[in-house]
Amino acid sequence: MEIILGIAALLAALGLFSVFSFKAPNGSAAMSGLADAAIATFLVEAIHKYVMGNLLGIGYLADFGNMVGGMGGVAAATLVMLRMGVQPVFAIVTGLAMANLGILEGFIAGYLFSFATPLFKKYLPEGVDVIVGVLTLAPLARLLGIFISPGLDMLMGTLANMITEATLLSPLAMGFLLGGLIKMVCTSPLSSMALTAMLGLTGLPMGIAAIACVGGSFTNGYIFHTLKLGKSSNTVSVMLEPLTQAHIVTRNPVPIFMSNFLGGALAGTIAAYFGIVNDAPGSAAPIPGLLASIAFNDPLTLFMAVVAAAFAGIIGGVIGNQVYKRLLADRVPLQQFVNG
Repeated sequence: MEIILGIAALLAALGLFSVFSFKAPNGSAAMSGLADAAIATFLVEAIHKYVMGNLLGIGYLADFGNMVGGMGGVAAATLVMLRMGVQPVFAIVTGLAMANLGILEGFIAGYLFSFATPLFKKYLPEGVDVIVGVLTLAPLARLLGIFISPGLDMLMGTLANMITEATLLSPLAMGFLLGGLIKMVCTSPLSSMALTAMLGLTGLPMGIAAIACVGGSFTNGYIFHTLKLGKSSNTVSVMLEPLTQAHIVTRNPVPIFMSNFLGGALAGTIAAYFGIVNDAPGSAAPIPGLLASIAFNDPLTLFMAVVAAAFAGIIGGVIGNQVYKRLLADRVPLQQFVNG
């Protein structure tokens, strides 16, 4: 029952996330801004606070990482609005209004107020529009953030707790399912960093998600190389950051996503077996997932887990490739990209 509830919670969040990204106006751009905000805050916090600060004893970087980690709302509102083409001064003032609020509050405020900013330019004289805009946006954005914060904390906390409880009670099973699903999201045009940041995943579930993305990058490398999807540069790029090759992924979803689920599931199971934890929400991507995990795990244990996850990712790619070639290739032919 715990596994069902945990996966149901993840699928519910993923469903809302997907609908927004694909159906909402500028949804994909807004989600890209949220992913950027996760990198700019949570990743910096993980590396500087926990690795450079707590682990290596550099006090300045520990304080710096702690400060940056608390600015998720500021970064989200600013970067979402910039991604949506809002005038920088409006993006900055809205972001500053989100100080001491969470990344999800900043995301919502930034997205909603992006549609209000053109009205200032449309109805007010040049120069006046900026003055009125910044004086209006800041307090309204702050008021919205404060109003929605308790409900968001309760909702996201409930979803994260369901996933965490299921993972702690059935770590290997959840490692398989959670790892497979997160790696599919990591490779899709969606953003696993944004998803895990919204949920605020930490501990073992975030460790599974991070290592699934790391191991699954070898799945992508094997699949791209074996099926000759693009050039060698495309293979390297998809291993480092899958979203750079979204144009290839979306044209060949069957072999890529099927293999990614298997590779991510096996890598996630290994992460659960080794007990890999990660307290940097939003670091579910190959490079951030590896770097952030250094801060929270024994180096030797993490090294063994990453090596095993890499082999598991390749195995997932081999199985997925064979299933595709033997059963599906004739019905779902590949679409090649000679120029990448």
